[in-house]
Amino acid sequence: MRRVLVANRGEIACRVIKTLKKMGITSIAVYSDADRNALHVKMADEAFHLGASPSTESYLRQDKILDICLKYNIDGVHPGYGFLSENATFAKLLSQHNIKLIGPSAHSMEIMGDKLSAKNAVKSFDIPMVPGTDYAISDVEEAKAIAVKIGFPILIKASAGGGGKGMKLVHNKEEFEDQMQLAINEAKAAFGDGAVFIEKFVTGPRHIEIQILADSFGNTVYLFERECSVQRRHQKVIEEAPSSILTPEMRSAMGKAAVNVAKAANYEGAGTVEFLVDDQRKFYFLEMNTRLQVEHPVTELITGLDLVEEQIRIAKGEKLRYSQEDLTIQGHALELRVYAEDPFDNFVPSINTLQTYQMPAGDDVRVDNGYTEGDVIPVYYDPMLAKLITYGATREAAIQKMIAAIQDYRIEGISTTLDFGAYVFRHPDFISGDFDTNFVNKNWNPTAIESLLGKQKTVAVWMLDKIMQHEDTKIHTID
Repeated sequence: MRRVLVANRGEIACRVIKTLKKMGITSIAVYSDADRNALHVKMADEAFHLGASPSTESYLRQDKILDICLKYNIDGVHPGYGFLSENATFAKLLSQHNIKLIGPSAHSMEIMGDKLSAKNAVKSFDIPMVPGTDYAISDVEEAKAIAVKIGFPILIKASAGGGGKGMKLVHNKEEFEDQMQLAINEAKAAFGDGAVFIEKFVTGPRHIEIQILADSFGNTVYLFERECSVQRRHQKVIEEAPSSILTPEMRSAMGKAAVNVAKAANYEGAGTVEFLVDDQRKFYFLEMNTRLQVEHPVTELITGLDLVEEQIRIAKGEKLRYSQEDLTIQGHALELRVYAEDPFDNFVPSINTLQTYQMPAGDDVRVDNGYTEGDVIPVYYDPMLAKLITYGATREAAIQKMIAAIQDYRIEGISTTLDFGAYVFRHPDFISGDFDTNFVNKNWNPTAIESLLGKQKTVAVWMLDKIMQHEDTKIHTID
């Protein structure tokens, strides 16, 4: 594999290009009008224009990407995450022209890309499932009867996608009909498929995922877990590895379950099996993501592996160079997604120019970045600027590294999630490990915090320390 096209943009395109350069593989970037001068274009060995700024006219244009691959002798395509990364049609298209997708087969994508087919695929492996329907449902009265039988609260979820789209929490049967219609409408708009199903809402859930690697020789290993419970709008913002709540026995059981999920789909490459863990420490299969995850760096830091390199080696037909017994957890890693969003205004995108952009550096601090000072944040794409990752021998050490790194990150011109991260990493619940996916709803009260800060939206570290120590201020709960 000599020439690889990176069918993506931003920080993940830059991240993949770094490993391609390390491996001596020629990197090919693609870009839209908005990204003509983007960092990933400057980093790549070669770059080709795809089209206008909207992703439907550029990064989602399978025909244009294929044309570039055929004309310029591309051996493989790395899709990153998002865009075409889990598109089975694209995987088939590349395969038909003997171009290797650096990812799983179209068959695996099709099985795991739909939550209901994924559940059916893993049934024979006796993997714990959240109580609910194992088929799409559209009849409101039938669905309501099932919900009553399962017991409220329940979740209505889109079968064809994720990221919180097409997902509605229903507390009682009186609101069921309206919420189901909203879920169907959202699912149609986001995924072109209005199929939904019903699951019991898990109380006090932790979102924990297992990273797996599988080669084409039948070898599959798990690279331990990532804790992804701090979320806004059902989307992750902060991740860590390992989780603070898993015992060795739980880790082994979940790891083996994840391997079985991969085997159920005849999986090859890097993938992630996601689980919910309830307040009784029982775990349930949620879904499988058939691609590299945004939060893969924390796994890299605790295992010493380069997951992009592992993906490429597997795509080249190489065997895994290690067995499960060879893998161990070393230290602790944290990741904060640095979004161009205003956490004081319901995390709405903050689209403007990066007037100042200076990243932190130092031992055990890593920034997977996609922008430079002076760049304009495009309105067309996900507003993530970078991922800030820190590592320590212990969880406490990694947290202190993160707090210092956030303080050293200089961004002016836009609002970001740095303020939110500074708050979370000092919060007693996070420090103790006693939190779940309700953390943001329970603890993040921007109105109270703004009041204490005199309406300023840049949270000084010293002021956060004062907030956390303020015994009379009720900022950790929202009524």
